[in-house]
Amino acid sequence: MREHGPRLNQYFFPARQRLPFMITMSYAHTSVLLPTGSMVSDNYIASRQRRRFPFWRTWNRLSKFQRYVLYCAVLLLTLLAVTKFQKYGEDMKIDVDSDGRLHIARQRVQKPIETEDLGKHQRYLDARRNEELKLEQERTGKDQTAAEENLPEGVEPLDIDQENGNDSVGGGNGAEVDTRPLARKKARMSTSARLSTIKPAFEQVQENMVVPKPRIFAGAANYRQKQVVEAFQWAYDAYKKYAWGHDELKPMSKSYKEWFKVGLTLVDSLDTMYIMGLTKEFAEAQKWVTESLTFDKNVDVNLFEITIRVLGGLLSAYHLSGDDVFKEKSLDLGERLLVAFETESGVPHSDVNLQKKTSHAPSWGPDSSTAEVTTIQLEFNDLSFVTGDPKFATKSFNVAEIVHKLPKKDGLVPIFINAVTGHFRQSAVISFGARGDSYYEYLLKQWLQDGKRSDWLRDDYVQAITGAQKHLMRSSLPNHLVFLGELHGPRFSSKMDVLACFLPGTLALGYMNGMPEDHLTLAQNLAYTCRQMYVRTATGLGPEIGHFNIGNSDTPADTVDMYIKTNDAHALLRPEYVESLFYLYRLTKNSTYQEWGWDVFLAIEKYAKVQSGGYASIENVNEAEKVRHRDHMESFLLAETFKYLFLLFDDERVLLPLDGYVFNTEAHPLPIRKPFVSLKPGTTLT
Repeated sequence: MREHGPRLNQYFFPARQRLPFMITMSYAHTSVLLPTGSMVSDNYIASRQRRRFPFWRTWNRLSKFQRYVLYCAVLLLTLLAVTKFQKYGEDMKIDVDSDGRLHIARQRVQKPIETEDLGKHQRYLDARRNEELKLEQERTGKDQTAAEENLPEGVEPLDIDQENGNDSVGGGNGAEVDTRPLARKKARMSTSARLSTIKPAFEQVQENMVVPKPRIFAGAANYRQKQVVEAFQWAYDAYKKYAWGHDELKPMSKSYKEWFKVGLTLVDSLDTMYIMGLTKEFAEAQKWVTESLTFDKNVDVNLFEITIRVLGGLLSAYHLSGDDVFKEKSLDLGERLLVAFETESGVPHSDVNLQKKTSHAPSWGPDSSTAEVTTIQLEFNDLSFVTGDPKFATKSFNVAEIVHKLPKKDGLVPIFINAVTGHFRQSAVISFGARGDSYYEYLLKQWLQDGKRSDWLRDDYVQAITGAQKHLMRSSLPNHLVFLGELHGPRFSSKMDVLACFLPGTLALGYMNGMPEDHLTLAQNLAYTCRQMYVRTATGLGPEIGHFNIGNSDTPADTVDMYIKTNDAHALLRPEYVESLFYLYRLTKNSTYQEWGWDVFLAIEKYAKVQSGGYASIENVNEAEKVRHRDHMESFLLAETFKYLFLLFDDERVLLPLDGYVFNTEAHPLPIRKPFVSLKPGTTLT
C-alpha cells in the first residue's frame, strides 16, 4: 500500500489541498499512511520540526467530497460495532435462564462439546426445549391437564430434573439397586406435540451432541502394550499381504476366506488400529473404506454377525475419528438390514440379502437364535443417534420389548425364538454359552447406553443373574470351581462354553453401576474358573467347551475338576476371558488380572503365531509338542482379543472410560447417551 500513496493522494486531493497525510480505512483497524510524493521530504517523519495543524484547521481545509467520505467511514464503523455488540448480547440472553447455561453456550460457540460434557449439555437442551414448549402452550391457550391425559400409554413426561434421576455411572461398592421411579415433572405438550418432537429430537442430538470430536490416542505406553501392538501388526500385515479387501485370512495357505464379502477383518479392526495409535494402518484402511467398501452385493449375511462386527465397527470408527465416511457407510448398511424386521411378530429373521433387501430364516431351521436377535440393539440405537432417524432404534427396541414380555424361567431364556410367532422354542437349551450369552450382556448394556432410563432392562438383568445362581451355578469336585452349566429341559448339564467367560466382565460392569455385592463375588469366582480352563491345558489356551465334575456318571474315573472332550478341544483365540480380566482390573486395580492376561498373550505368541504371518486357531489345546493349526484367523482376534489385552495393560486405566463408553459384544466402544423420552414396555414409536 505504501507505494500507491502518491497516486491515491493525487487522485483524491487537488494539488492546492494535498495533505501531509491520508487516511485509509480497513475492516478491523485505521491506519495512517504517509505518501512519498515529491511534495513531501523523505525525512519528513523523522524531522523534529514537523508542522502541526489543529484538528479544526485541518477539517476546514477539506473539500465537501472529502468530508463526505469520512462521514461514511465513521458511520460504517459504528454500524459494525453495534451489530457485533447485539449478537453478543443475544447469546448472553439465551443462557441466563438457569444455572450453567452461560458456560455451555460459550462452549457451543468457541469449541466443540467434549464427550465428558454431553450429559450437562443434554440437560441444557432438555430444559431449553421445554421452556419453548411452555411458551407455545401459553400462546395457544391449550389446557395442560387435558394434554397429559392424552399422552399414549408408555410415554412418560420428559425428565427435566435430571439430578433426581438415577443417571450416574459408577458407584459400585455393592450398593443396592434403586428401584424407585425416576422423579419427573409434568409434560408441557399434547400427544401430537410429543410424537412430533421425537424425530426432531434425534435431529437435535445429531446437531448438538453426536457430531464427534476426533479422539487422539498416544499408542503403547509400556512394554506389554508394545508387545500387543506388535502382535496386532503381525496379524494385520499378513492380512494386508494375502487377504487385503477380503473377509478373513487363511494364514497357512496364504490366501483368504470370504463370508460377507465386505472386508470383514479390515472393518472389524478399524477402532483397534485407532486406539493403538497406528495412524498409517488406519489411514490405509480408511481409504479402502472410502473407495472400495460397498454393500450392494448379492450375498446373504447373518444379521447378528454383520451388525456387531461391521455396523459396530463403522460406528465406533466414526465416533473415534470423526470421519463422515464411516457414518455414511453405517447408514447404507443399516438401511439394507431393516428388511429383517419385516416379520409377522417383529422378531427379525436371521439372514438378509444385502442387494435384494430380502430376509429369511436360517437354512438349518425356522428359528432365530435368541442371543442374535437381542444383540443388535446397541448398534441400531447408536445409528439412530448419529443419523437423526429413530426408525433403527424403534425396530430394535421393539424386539427387546417382545422378549421382555415372554415367559421365562426366573429370567432365563431358551436359546431359540421363532420369527413368525415371536415365541421361544420351549424345548430349547438354556445357557450362558452359544446362542444365549449376549442376550444377558445387552440387557445391562442397553440400560447403560440410554442413561439408565429403561429400568425394566436392569430389572430383567438382575432377575436373570438371580435365576442363573439358582438353576445354573454349581461347584466342581474336588476343588469347588464355580461354573455355570446348562439346562436341557429338566436335566442339568455340567458343560460350560468358553463363551460364558464373558459373564465375569459383565457382572463387574454391573457392580460398577450399583448391582449387588454377590454379583462381584460371582464375577471373581467365575474368572478364576475361566483361568483354570486355560492354565490346565498343555498350551495354556482355553478350549471351546469344558465339562466339569459334579460327581455323576458322566465324569471319568479320575477325580479332576474339569475335562475336555476331543471334539471340544479346539481354540479359536476367543476374547471373552481377557474381556472379563479387563473389566475386573478396571474395577479392582488388582494387577493379578493383568498377570493372567499376560499368560494368555504369551500362549498365543508361542502356539498360535504363524511364521509366514498372522495367527491361526489351534486344533487341540492339549497338544503342545506338535501343534496343529486350523487355516483360519478370526476377525475377532484383531477386533477383540488384542484390543482387550491392550486396554488391560493400560496401567492408568484411562483409555476409553467406562462411564463414557459401552462396548458392544464385538468390543466396539459406543458413547453412552441420554434419550429425549423414557419408554415403558408396550410403547412403539412411529
